[in-house]
Amino acid sequence: MVSLERIARALGSSQLELLAGGDDTTSTLVRAAEGTRGHYGEGEARMLVHGTRSFHPMEFRGSNQSAGDYFVHDEDEFIHVVEGSVEVDLGEQGVSVLVEGDSLYYVGGTPHRWRALEPGGYRLFVVKEKPEQL
Repeated sequence: MVSLERIARALGSSQLELLAGGDDTTSTLVRAAEGTRGHYGEGEARMLVHGTRSFHPMEFRGSNQSAGDYFVHDEDEFIHVVEGSVEVDLGEQGVSVLVEGDSLYYVGGTPHRWRALEPGGYRLFVVKEKPEQL
């Protein structure tokens, strides 16, 4: 899994997206207990679609108090805070605090990372454009 993480980062993707891309299911319905799950950044995510699609919506949960390394990829990304609050660091573009109901969109190539501002963690709805390499 460590090697897969390195490969995914080199491609500007994640382990989860690489694994989910192999799902050839044509179904668009994903029940609450379904969806490819796995490590994503500093937390865990669940893909909310099957297979390779034009964008990757996912549910992301984390409790990391440290933002960790910056992630940079070519695809645009949108995040919406469902529960908790997060500090989002967009490098030179600055730092924003997002609380439940807040959303943020940033273009591809933007360094980004986030961290929990509360001990209970957070839950995000994240939508990322389909990586061109997959």
